[in-house]
Amino acid sequence: MTKENAIKLFEDKMIRTVWNEEEEEWYFSVVDVVGVLSDQIDHAGARNYWKVLKHRLIAEGNEPVTICNRLKLPAEDGKMRMPDVASTE
Repeated sequence: MTKENAIKLFEDKMIRTVWNEEEEEWYFSVVDVVGVLSDQIDHAGARNYWKVLKHRLIAEGNEPVTICNRLKLPAEDGKMRMPDVASTE
């Protein structure tokens, strides 16, 4: 892990992060944060929870895409993926 991407711990659960050099700001994996906040037992449950929540938000007229970006983060399989990420704002 480098400064550009690192793992943070929250209540002993891992949250993937990435440093955006242009904005000089940390971004956090939305799926990882949702997994911690909803007390999911695995990554698949957290990913499904976020997928359903995102569709409900869109159906209600909210646009989560306006607050979520996509940046490369290491996935469970070791490959670099582009999940939804958000800043603390």
